[in-house]
Amino acid sequence: MVEIDDGELIRRSAHDPEQFAALFDRYAKQIHLYAARRLGTQVADDIVAETFLTAFRRRGTYDTSFGLARPWLYGIATTLIARHRRQEGRLLRALSRTGVDPLPEALADTVTRRVTAQRRDRELAGVLASLPRGHRDVLLLVAWEDMSYEEVARALDISVGTVRSRLHRARKKARNVLGDEER
Repeated sequence: MVEIDDGELIRRSAHDPEQFAALFDRYAKQIHLYAARRLGTQVADDIVAETFLTAFRRRGTYDTSFGLARPWLYGIATTLIARHRRQEGRLLRALSRTGVDPLPEALADTVTRRVTAQRRDRELAGVLASLPRGHRDVLLLVAWEDMSYEEVARALDISVGTVRSRLHRARKKARNVLGDEER
């Protein structure tokens, strides 16, 4: 069975709104994980719901010539996350101070990872908290969501050059703070 591309699903949803549900099925888990990493798991459910509600309402403005709606959805999610920016900043500052990551994981993994990387997590969280929002958004979309520069540019409605410069500056600041030129 051939999978229908996202653009076609969105086009079809104009006459058959239930077609839009396939986008939710394809991307909700990814958007949820991204939002949970940015704001915590409790807020992630709301971000996912708001992202898809906003996308559904705006589906008439989507350029269906783009077969992949992933950058568009991440753009919406990133905008919604920006509304929770103060909360995100507080979360990162708390992680910087305590080293306690609010995203749950298996106990054995937690113990092993925390013992070996707690100091690094705090330092990294401190770097993330200190980055300007635009730089942090670009860095996290590339690092956590494995998005290409072009996808990030579409998601954030900025040029690829801006993506490159923000990512370069964010990485440089992280290297300076963490003292690690290799990573």
